[in-house]
Amino acid sequence: MSAPAAEPATEVKPEEKMDLVDAGETAKEVSADAESDEKDKMLRAARQVEFYFADSNLPFDKFMWTLHTANAEHWVPVKTVASFKRMREYQPLGLEWVVKALREASEDLEVDEAGENVRRKTEVQPPKGQFERSVYAKGFGKEEPDLQRKLEDFFNKYGRTNAVRMRRVDGTKEFKGSVFAEFADFKSVDVFLNADPKPTWEGQELLIMTKEAYCDMKIKEKGLTGKAADLRRQSLGGTGRKGFNAFQEMADKEKGDRKGKDKSKTELYLEFLGSRIRVHEEDGGSVKAEDVPFVKGASLKFEGAGEDVSFDEIKGTLKERFARAPFVKYSKGDSWGLVGFDKALSEEDVTYVKENLKTLSGKDISWTVPDEEQERAFQLERAASAAKRALSFSHNRDSKGGSGRGGRGGRGGRGGRGRGGRGGGRGGARHGGAREKSDASTPAVDGEQAGEKRKRAVEPDGGPNMGVRGQGVPVIQSLKKAKTDGDAEAS
Repeated sequence: MSAPAAEPATEVKPEEKMDLVDAGETAKEVSADAESDEKDKMLRAARQVEFYFADSNLPFDKFMWTLHTANAEHWVPVKTVASFKRMREYQPLGLEWVVKALREASEDLEVDEAGENVRRKTEVQPPKGQFERSVYAKGFGKEEPDLQRKLEDFFNKYGRTNAVRMRRVDGTKEFKGSVFAEFADFKSVDVFLNADPKPTWEGQELLIMTKEAYCDMKIKEKGLTGKAADLRRQSLGGTGRKGFNAFQEMADKEKGDRKGKDKSKTELYLEFLGSRIRVHEEDGGSVKAEDVPFVKGASLKFEGAGEDVSFDEIKGTLKERFARAPFVKYSKGDSWGLVGFDKALSEEDVTYVKENLKTLSGKDISWTVPDEEQERAFQLERAASAAKRALSFSHNRDSKGGSGRGGRGGRGGRGGRGRGGRGGGRGGARHGGAREKSDASTPAVDGEQAGEKRKRAVEPDGGPNMGVRGQGVPVIQSLKKAKTDGDAEAS
């Protein structure tokens, strides 16, 4: 039986060979693109988790710090971290995908063998150089969905970033169209600021500068100097963080443990715009910018005044409506000034001021509400000034009513526990019998004393009334009877 005839070979035309090759290359390219997209997505996920654990965030995020310190090994459940809002786009991929992303793309974090927990590879350190490694950029338009991620991708083109913070209006939380971006190194800052062509967003060139330059610009615009400028720089620069600070918490605990929580030295607080603010002894009385609340609409600005405005002219008129004397900021020779109140003003309050204070130093004036930046700086200045007066008042009270060796005690005998003479007697109570921690002895807003019983002729800072200048000390007639042989000396 003869073998079957072989089928004739099919000839592949050159153009068909080319089509087959192109199809194969296309499939490879698609696969490569998909693999690249997957790696990019894993890298973004790892970077987001790294941000949660970074020195610039972890010690200032109370919830994350609680997770970090929940056990001695500092393991944090991956499940918890993956549930955070900014991890939302990766949640449909599952926990195993997140664990894989951390293992393959993160250099700063490690995952346990079970794939259940994640932690830092190094100890937490106080962040250094954040201010110097940060830039300001403006021109990003209105907020839109996914803008945060787009901004991070934008800045990461110039170098790795630790954080990109969208700036918002206090109260409304509306996006200002500007951001502060913190780069991981100084080289990336130079790359961004000296980029050619200059950075643009949707075809429009951005306004860019270092964060330090931005702070200096704002301080100059507001005409701030001295302590007010320092506080404003601290607030704008982010050197004073709001809220939780793990480093401060640990320092306070160590200090308390070392000193055994010396109860004889009490803390001093200031009532300011409805909040209690801790007064620190640095600089003769100071406050931390992050502790000072911003109360919008608690200030008014006057313009067009004469060269020598009288504080009494302002306070004497406004005391008819406002229980507390306002804080007045004015420099002799200026035509404008600021007046601060102890609460946000209503429309009726503003109308009252405008209708009852139409002139100052014989000139017509106009009243306006200062912009947010100016009002915030003004309130920081008010708080700083009030802190100095509060600490000074506290020290004066300590020296007059302290427990040091004084004159004869009054009721209760020499050094007795009753009413002391000058110095309170040898055994007189500290702080005049009141504790500084209590609200009763805490200076009121702007350091004013309850009831404002004291008077002061000149108030360049608009502060509390502190005594009449030039008034003689009253002579106090002694009520002591002449001693007789039958009288016994008090002991």
